[in-house]
Amino acid sequence: MRVCILGTSLSSLTLAKSLVNQKIYVDVLYFKKTFLVNKTRTIGISKSNVEFFNEKIINIEKIIYKLNKIEIYSDNLQQQKLINFGNNNDHLFSIVKNYKLIEVLEKNLSRSKYFRKINYKKKLHFSKDYDLVFNTDYNNSITKKHFNKKIVKKYNSVAYTTILKHERISNNVAVQIFTKNGPLAFLPISDCETSVVYSINTHLKNEREVNNLINIYNSKYNIKKINKIESFELQGLSLRSYFYKNILAFGDLLHRIHPLAGQGFNMTIRDIKILNEIIQKKIDLGLPLDSRLNAEFESIQRHKNYIFSSGIDLIHEFFNLERRTKNDFLSKSIQFFNKNSSINKIFTTIADKGLLF
Repeated sequence: MRVCILGTSLSSLTLAKSLVNQKIYVDVLYFKKTFLVNKTRTIGISKSNVEFFNEKIINIEKIIYKLNKIEIYSDNLQQQKLINFGNNNDHLFSIVKNYKLIEVLEKNLSRSKYFRKINYKKKLHFSKDYDLVFNTDYNNSITKKHFNKKIVKKYNSVAYTTILKHERISNNVAVQIFTKNGPLAFLPISDCETSVVYSINTHLKNEREVNNLINIYNSKYNIKKINKIESFELQGLSLRSYFYKNILAFGDLLHRIHPLAGQGFNMTIRDIKILNEIIQKKIDLGLPLDSRLNAEFESIQRHKNYIFSSGIDLIHEFFNLERRTKNDFLSKSIQFFNKNSSINKIFTTIADKGLLF
């Protein structure tokens, strides 16, 4: 069988590699010339998803940086620690540069007889040419016509990303601070480099203001250089319908969430896990891969993804409310519950594997 994927995002290439591994012919269609890659963007991948990636997609051990702990603080408690996940002896989460993961996937796919990358310049009337179509592209006519019904969450904030170059230290602890301006994450990517994601509630005038805020909250790194800061508007999204006939929405087109928990790409990996299981089951039974696969995928994942996304939004809104009212009740409550090892374990498991039902 032959399927096609619309778009060349990280989600598209990851999905393509998982399908190629199941000996499915994949055409990735793109419609624009290559664009400049943002080299300050990083993504977090949970431990269980790294294991899945290594086993079912491609081994990424050489390009990831493993973290053992995640610490969360709040301005409302004078930067007292709210939550502490993990310990010094176990891999909890990994950080990888977005462009490096794309390079690894593209290089591997280019060698596969099951894969083609096609610059498609015609109008999109091709769904009959493929058994299944996976749409990850926001801007094509199919998206505008069949995937325009969605629940949109406006965060009224901008994410600023950069990479700090600093003196070499033991650097295996990720830190997130709920500041007065919004959540700020320090995500180590080596002993001498740390990615920064700062989701700020108001537009700042220039890079200097962002740099000043990063320096104010940095208590750990002796910074040598702050790379060029990139920024993008934050918006949450959940599609109301996952598919149209044999076309399935996927990746960021399907769902987008606030980056405060580093779960966006993890949700896509979990979607790929489920899709792999459905496909393998149908192959084993000798059943065709058609639009019924899309309906089955939606019935399994839609409610899980919506509940998980809503949970992330709830955390964001709680801390936003706390920031606006200058009330530390939520922070103190989280601090109290985190002392219970059973509750801490539940939080850690959800962050690693998503919803367990």
